[in-house]
Amino acid sequence: MAKPVTSASLHRQLAPAAARLLAAVRIVLIAPSHPGNIGATARAMTTMGLADLVVVSPRFADFARHDEARAFAGHGIDRLESARSAGTLSEAVGDCQLVIGVSAEPREFGPAPRTPGRTVREAFDLVAQGQALRVAFVFGTERTGLSIDEVGLCQRLTTIPAEPDRSSLNLAQAVQIMAYALREAALERDEGPQDSHPVAVVRRADHAAIEGFYAHLERAMIACEFLDPATPKRLMPRMRRLFGRAGLDVEEVDLLRGLCTRIERSAGGGR
Repeated sequence: MAKPVTSASLHRQLAPAAARLLAAVRIVLIAPSHPGNIGATARAMTTMGLADLVVVSPRFADFARHDEARAFAGHGIDRLESARSAGTLSEAVGDCQLVIGVSAEPREFGPAPRTPGRTVREAFDLVAQGQALRVAFVFGTERTGLSIDEVGLCQRLTTIPAEPDRSSLNLAQAVQIMAYALREAALERDEGPQDSHPVAVVRRADHAAIEGFYAHLERAMIACEFLDPATPKRLMPRMRRLFGRAGLDVEEVDLLRGLCTRIERSAGGGR
């Protein structure tokens, strides 16, 4: 018989294994216009036990001191003050092995959208198995959300189910829903068997390594005339989608970059 759910059980401290899952999560906000949304995000994260917040190209460089941000942060003021800034999305997620975009709208050649629950469970599986040390959830600007290029930097895309013609959510509301999904998944793992690391862990390559490979692949394809830089069409976005689904590990990236190097050398020798 299942144990009855009580207020105490829902508000208990997480076990170390579940706390480790939440500690692996980074929330990334891209160019938020309103400081209040940064403060409200800090509050939502604090409530759900998340600690790592990065703001890309904030409108106000000193957002943590902005009156509106501090007013909306409430008991999350410490989280607001510990938030970091980054100049670009790639800088914000450079050390992440999995980057997940949160968007109401899918993008052409971007990853297929999944529900928050499924996305979070799959991300936590990778963390529990040691394949990912850091997972980023990326939120776009209040007005336009994530751009095509920003979605292209993500390996996963999650969409919060809503009415088709009323799918837009306030930025902080979207963060709160995802933070709740993360907390719920962590609690569920508390109640089940504990995760154990495999004997040999194959760790995914981080974002910086993957982006280095994409740049090398593009040069190699130009060298062998498979890609015409004057008319690139959508070849690179298709390649990003292909390799994004693969979830490349460190050795696979090294292997592919070695192949790209040989292509460049062969193309140069052919001339």
